[in-house]
Amino acid sequence: MKEITLEAKVEKLNDLLAIVDEELENAGCTMKVQMQIDVAVEEIFVNIASYAYSDGSGDATIIIDVDQNASKATITFIDSGFAYNPLEREDPDTTLSAEERKIGGLGIFIVKKSMDEVSYKREDDKNIFTISTSWKK
Repeated sequence: MKEITLEAKVEKLNDLLAIVDEELENAGCTMKVQMQIDVAVEEIFVNIASYAYSDGSGDATIIIDVDQNASKATITFIDSGFAYNPLEREDPDTTLSAEERKIGGLGIFIVKKSMDEVSYKREDDKNIFTISTSWKK
């Protein structure tokens, strides 16, 4: 398990992805699943960086738990920003054209569809968002 705290800035995304990818590669994660996890990590981290803090500055703690024996990765994002549960947002109507759909929500929808488990809780004035998926199904 690896825990890192980064300033919640979009510029830190590549640093985070490098650490996540190293952990996944060391555990033998398939490239397909690694790419799905990368998309989910990007979506969640960029949302924290863009919307969590009103003054534009704050930290995000990311816990990367990769179980090589179970071929499963669990990544938890913790921030002290505004309380917001993105899972409460209604899924976009993907039967509509891009022009007809409301703006926003597609990224979290993709996260929910590509991960095996997605959860949110608010605890001790912190947003805790967790994703997990397996690569041997």
